[in-house]
Amino acid sequence: MAVIDFGGVKEEVVTREEFPLEKARQVLKNETVAVLGYGVQGPAQALNMRENGINVIVGQAQRPNGSYDKALRDGWVPGETLFSIEEATARGTVVQYLVSDAAQMMLWPAVRECLQEGAALYFSHGFAVVYSDQTGVVPPDYVDVVMVAPKGSGASVRANFLAGSGINSSYAVHQDYTGRAVERTLALGIAIGSGYLFPTTFQNEVYSDLTGERGVLMGALAGVMEAQYNLLRQRGHTPSEAFNETVEELTQSLIRLVDKNGMDWMYANCSATARRGALDWRHEFRQAVEPVFNRLYDSVESGEQVRIVLEANSAPDYKQKLDAELKEMRESEMWQAGAAVRSLRPDNWNGKGA
Repeated sequence: MAVIDFGGVKEEVVTREEFPLEKARQVLKNETVAVLGYGVQGPAQALNMRENGINVIVGQAQRPNGSYDKALRDGWVPGETLFSIEEATARGTVVQYLVSDAAQMMLWPAVRECLQEGAALYFSHGFAVVYSDQTGVVPPDYVDVVMVAPKGSGASVRANFLAGSGINSSYAVHQDYTGRAVERTLALGIAIGSGYLFPTTFQNEVYSDLTGERGVLMGALAGVMEAQYNLLRQRGHTPSEAFNETVEELTQSLIRLVDKNGMDWMYANCSATARRGALDWRHEFRQAVEPVFNRLYDSVESGEQVRIVLEANSAPDYKQKLDAELKEMRESEMWQAGAAVRSLRPDNWNGKGA
């Protein structure tokens, strides 16, 4: 492992230089990796591994116009590399359990029944195991229980792989039955296209992940954007001006500077007026949201967020309610303005105007 200094705190990470793809292929050469679920993470991880020379099969329920059809389009062959959830599990020496959190709870009895002794039961999220009191997912003692959790959506895992950059992932071993669990986990992490791997635990991964999704990554980001956009509109600014100052400049310019060299570098490459104001106001925003983040983390740690997720996602009208919530967001003035702004970007312009 490489020891990296993260702002004065040293961490051990695994890079592709230390654990190259060829080593991962050697570790996995006699394995059959069964990817269960072809929704979000499943396609990206399965395709990346297949293209990296790993023996991969897919387990997906056959429903019309769903993920099964997507698997067919991606070249998985029924009876050869595409099977039912149960048959794929029985065939797999590594079983990647990548269905949704709610589906993991519902499918678990069938999956558990089909697990081979010595198989590696692989997760990309600690949710089902950490909250086993609510999900019922308690792995048997005759399998390795491991995790590789990419720090991005399935779409990003695939896009970064195709771009040759990889995406950072955390990894953990919850149970080592075979004595090979760590080696298998690292090999799988490299095979799915991770840029580098950093150690965690199932509990730490799920606590940080649920907090991050509800916080900066999605929930807080959307909420702060809406607050600023609404304020600007109420104070007389046009939709175009409000959206550009709230979203477009962030996504098309500033966040790319942060990504390149950090927040201070972004500040250094903005105007003196912008820099001074941002340096002053960031403290007030931080102080305002710290109590919200504390309540959020407490809700994650207590399991309350899990109860909400499982209850909502298991409801018979889940899809209808989700579609209605997303429709409300999509049809809001802010995101209608966003669609118009995106259509005017140079790469979408046909020279004839909107």
